[in-house]
Amino acid sequence: MTDATQSVPEQSDAAQTDAPQRELVDAVPVGPLETVVDDEGLRAAIQRLLAGTGPIGVDAERANGFRYSSRAYLVQLYRRGSGTVLLDPIGITAWSELQDAIGDEEWILHAASQDLPCLRELGLEPGSLFDTELGARLAGYERVGLAAVVERLLGIRLAKEHAASDWSKRPIEPALLAYAALDVELIVDLRDAMAADLEVQGKAELARQEFEAARTRLPKPPAAEPWRRLSGLHSVKDRRTLAIARALWMARDAYAQEIDGAPGRLIPDSALMAAATSGARTKAQLGSTSGFHGRASRSQMDRWLAALEEGRASEDLPVLRTPADGPPPPRFWKQKRPEAAARLQRARAAVQAVADGLTMPNEQLLTPDTLRRLTWGFRGEPTADAVGEGLAALGARPWQVDATAQRIAAAFVEADQTPDEASDADS
Repeated sequence: MTDATQSVPEQSDAAQTDAPQRELVDAVPVGPLETVVDDEGLRAAIQRLLAGTGPIGVDAERANGFRYSSRAYLVQLYRRGSGTVLLDPIGITAWSELQDAIGDEEWILHAASQDLPCLRELGLEPGSLFDTELGARLAGYERVGLAAVVERLLGIRLAKEHAASDWSKRPIEPALLAYAALDVELIVDLRDAMAADLEVQGKAELARQEFEAARTRLPKPPAAEPWRRLSGLHSVKDRRTLAIARALWMARDAYAQEIDGAPGRLIPDSALMAAATSGARTKAQLGSTSGFHGRASRSQMDRWLAALEEGRASEDLPVLRTPADGPPPPRFWKQKRPEAAARLQRARAAVQAVADGLTMPNEQLLTPDTLRRLTWGFRGEPTADAVGEGLAALGARPWQVDATAQRIAAAFVEADQTPDEASDADS
């Protein structure tokens, strides 16, 4: 176990101060901006990528909020010496050839967790990863969006007016292609500038561990009851209404999959909740319910009425509240286990102190959920080694263990010695 005081880098001047003010230059795409639409074009693009050098900037555009699926509708690549490659996934099938060509290279993405799932659907997987959004968090930048980080490190103004566009529309407008190209054309230079800053701050190794964790993180398993994400469901107090809301959600979800449309654009959650509590039994009654006036909802009235009846007739009534995965909310700890409440209060302060020294958000150092689970489930003597083992079992990376285990163990000991000082922990 490495002593935390030895493993935590000192706060650098680069982290303590904002980036120097400079005159910004507007970003202009280099291109080419022609879209590759078939396998033959992809093979030519692969040859261009192979002729380039260094890591590869990667991005993908989806149509979240417009489509049901989260598939990629555009994939952008950039490599020095290769130029920009814009790929239209609708007409391309030979993705394995691209993976074979660049799969062993370092890929640079911004907020990789957002794009890796849709890239993996195509069979594309990085051999190593540099995440500029995650790197910005680790470096302690106040703003971590791509445009803000590009301004800070490169002095270039990156317009983001097309971020919420419907990328499933064809043809893709030239303005959108230019926007998409800039997301990767600047990211290679951005990576180099950020890597240099992380090195100055003594964070290069911890960044490497975090990037690798992001690359290899397994996707969350599908929710057992995804309908419980329905907004407003917490206000339901009886199981029959809950069954009706469930049936409406499932009917909407099935229709959204059928037409590949975003569920919330068909009928908002508020309308489903209003219908679930309305008592409507006819088309006229349902049509007068808020949110059921649109064309999509009117054309599917039989579907919604059938869902209402299914919910009313269901013998499988869902429970009002599902068991929590993990410890109870911390606000209840003082009544249930006051010693754990005292430990959590002290441990939070200890973790915050380490995070402040590292100039990064405390949740980047150690997630609140990890700290809660460790504290609630910890048994035995609170030594640094025992705490470190507990953190590692919960998925903490080695650098996080080195930085926090000793401080958390000391906080546990202090809390055990002065338990009466504990107060109710926030949720």
